[in-house]
Amino acid sequence: MRIVSSPLVPFDAGKPNVARGYDYVLGGKDNFAADRDLYAEVLRIYPLAGALVRENREFQARAVDYVARQGVLQFVKVGSGLPSTLNTHEAAARVSPAARVAYVDNDPVVISHISALLARPGRIAAVPGDMRCPADLLGRPDLAELIDTSKPFCVILTLILDLVDPAQATRIAGEFRQALPPGSFFVASVSANKDCDLAERMQKAYTAATMHRHSRPQIASYFSGLEMVEPGLTEVRRWRAAHPPAADEDRPADVLAGVARKPPRD
Repeated sequence: MRIVSSPLVPFDAGKPNVARGYDYVLGGKDNFAADRDLYAEVLRIYPLAGALVRENREFQARAVDYVARQGVLQFVKVGSGLPSTLNTHEAAARVSPAARVAYVDNDPVVISHISALLARPGRIAAVPGDMRCPADLLGRPDLAELIDTSKPFCVILTLILDLVDPAQATRIAGEFRQALPPGSFFVASVSANKDCDLAERMQKAYTAATMHRHSRPQIASYFSGLEMVEPGLTEVRRWRAAHPPAADEDRPADVLAGVARKPPRD
């Protein structure tokens, strides 16, 4: 059955917004009282929630650096959010100024900000799109102007699959994996909550969107058929970090992530 894209997210400063909430946690200025109030409640329930968002951003930069050093210089960042340090194109440009990045989001404010602040012809583009429709997204003419999907590229799905249930996440990840030509990379991170009570309280408090719980085996399955890059599926703060935390440090809720390569055809 064909999935039809939903309309772009309408602007409403009085309601909390996913992108603006992350902007607030990352120290940005493009947020409103509703976004700050939401995270005040989230942080009251789980004080490490802000650290997880920041650690995820740092993981993303390391993952982009790794992929670019493998010679893949085309990136599609799905669910880009508002511009904030370190952006995907900045991490990639540290390796090669020839890197190209398509930022995809379903929030018109995000697209407007990226178009105004970051877009560069032939290098950076803002593309409106819905992650639930990978084929439509990757087939958009404005994305095709920048990204040659017949050649290796990297899809980045960091802290966005949380917004759909595991069944949808499985389909979405599978369609993106199928669209990748051999030699391409798939980068993803998803929240994982081992504490049922904490998960329920967080889901209830987070009113910007519906958050879904994903188990470690489910998250691992989103990389099915790909070659995982060492250290495999792990917490974002541990993935190739210069100074990883102590091995025995555990949390009731964390963000699991991985980077994987699509192998050559047999």
